[in-house]
Amino acid sequence: MPPAYFEHSINSLRRLTWRNLLIAVHDAVVTTIAVLASFYLRFEGQEFLVRIPLLFLILPCFVAFSVVVCYVFNLTTTKWRFVSLPDVLNILLVATVLTLTLLVIDYIFLAPNIYGSFFLGKTTMLIYWFLEVAFLSGSRLAYRYFRYSRTLNRARALDAVPTLLIGRAADAEIFLRAVESGAVKHLWPVGVLSPSRADRGQTIRGMPVLGGIDDLNEILNEFIKHQKPVERIVMTPSAFEPDSQPDSVLMLSRRLGLIVSRLPSLEESREMPQLAPVAVEDLLLRPSETIDYNRLETLVRNKSIAVTGGGGSIGSELCNRVVAFGASRLLIIENSEPALYAISESLTSKNRIAVIEGRIADIRDRDRMLRLMEEFKPDIVFHAAALKHVPILERDWSEGVKTNIFGSMNVADAALAAGAEAMVMISTDKAIEPVSMLGLTKRFAEMYCQGLDRELAAQVKEKPPMRLISVRFGNVLASNGSVVPKFKAQIEAGGPVTVTHPDMVRYFMTIREACDLVITAASYALTPARRDVSVFVLNMGQPVKIVDLAVRMIRLSGLEPYHDIDIIFTGMRPGERLNEILFAKEEPTIEIGLSGILAAKPNEFPLEMLRRWIATLAEAIANEDKAAIRSILKHAVPEFRSNTISISD
Repeated sequence: MPPAYFEHSINSLRRLTWRNLLIAVHDAVVTTIAVLASFYLRFEGQEFLVRIPLLFLILPCFVAFSVVVCYVFNLTTTKWRFVSLPDVLNILLVATVLTLTLLVIDYIFLAPNIYGSFFLGKTTMLIYWFLEVAFLSGSRLAYRYFRYSRTLNRARALDAVPTLLIGRAADAEIFLRAVESGAVKHLWPVGVLSPSRADRGQTIRGMPVLGGIDDLNEILNEFIKHQKPVERIVMTPSAFEPDSQPDSVLMLSRRLGLIVSRLPSLEESREMPQLAPVAVEDLLLRPSETIDYNRLETLVRNKSIAVTGGGGSIGSELCNRVVAFGASRLLIIENSEPALYAISESLTSKNRIAVIEGRIADIRDRDRMLRLMEEFKPDIVFHAAALKHVPILERDWSEGVKTNIFGSMNVADAALAAGAEAMVMISTDKAIEPVSMLGLTKRFAEMYCQGLDRELAAQVKEKPPMRLISVRFGNVLASNGSVVPKFKAQIEAGGPVTVTHPDMVRYFMTIREACDLVITAASYALTPARRDVSVFVLNMGQPVKIVDLAVRMIRLSGLEPYHDIDIIFTGMRPGERLNEILFAKEEPTIEIGLSGILAAKPNEFPLEMLRRWIATLAEAIANEDKAAIRSILKHAVPEFRSNTISISD
């Protein structure tokens, strides 16, 4: 066997505790009892007594061997509190191995050499197998039932809140297991409503499926009639599918004054799910893309990751995800002290294994970025720092140039100098045929990353020293400055809800889905295939009409549009367009075989030309030379069409 196997075995033995020793003693005792009992049941009276001396000679060695077999099959190291079907299968394997060992002893060693005839016999071995299985599993299952009963009784004693589960059987079971293990406290499930007809009339871990989601109002009234009113509803992931009518569940629950929580999936959270409030944005989207979480874990595990803008909405979620996927070290770069403190505290409070380091820095400070990256030596850099609010950048466009163009260039150069494997820039769908300063500056930054990526690939054909990619996506629900928090605040204030134009349409996705797809794009970029692709576009699904979004949010808040809350139209702002697009006319798209991601092939310029433009642009910004800036912008991004007076003048 390889040395690594022996090293792993030695380390495992060192980690054994007195609990494991007690389990080993237990297994040795029940094995001894099983052997003696099988002999007693097979051979009675004088024949049993005659065989005892030889049996006692064999038994110590056999019991010692049984302890080793139990350890190999993980019976010694499995917590009895969580005994499950795999452990029962291991018990069956242990009993089978030990029975075959007795067979070998009897037929090869005892019968021909010592005893003269079969000492144990087939019947004895058959009895032993059943007794061994019963003794090894019986005590474990009895202990699990004891802990299970104690946890449930304790939950009842703590005045647990009667809770109704919404969702399919598989999701409901996760929640019920969490209650049984004590991970979820102060809640007492009283039933399940499932959108699946196959679940109805069944029980899940002893909990009845009372009906479908259409029966919610009737079921709640039944509990009230029996003076056991439901006080809380927990919606599992399957409860948010369109067929599950999540809107009606939330509106009815709020009308009745019930607390509604959501249970994230294990894949989504990568840890024991924790209940969270149901946010309106949970109900606003099409089903998320299927994410290959193992792929993301393979990319990130044991890597050193740096995230710029780590205190922002996208950056903080990227920090959470890379830590959840097993990053060993994380550098958070942020120029806002409160934001840096908040994300650092949030991550360290979760007792992660990763070493978290937060540093105050502005990506405009080139020397600072070079020093930070050189000290930290990241494997992958996610560049999320940016100025992104369209109306603000239309007014203060020079600040957007400094941050989104020069800052991105500083991050890319610093990552390359520090020996990173990849730099991933968060871009925007507004970079496609841009009409705003946000789109223009992001497209310029994309071009720099494209040029540097192509130059590095040309230097080393087989594996470039670093990949630089840009990932575009549209509006992110609940991100800082997005329309959903704005509408929420306006509804809570009693209205009116302001929409710029009745025909305004946007793409939306959740922060978590966007970040997971960004990491997926990075994993693709670091494979040998498609090294010529450096711009990726996330599939945003179907666009959403903003006025329809406002109407739905008002109704989900239990109010009626135009009656309780007015909707008024304020007019389009500079830099906005009615419909966002995902690809420019001259950008060929490429299917890369990943769900939710396409690649784009936008126009490219030689890196040397880009650097000349950047040098001229820096000088023009310093001198506030608008004519020079306008000339550079027209040459670099000819598809740019500005409606911003301050640039055109």
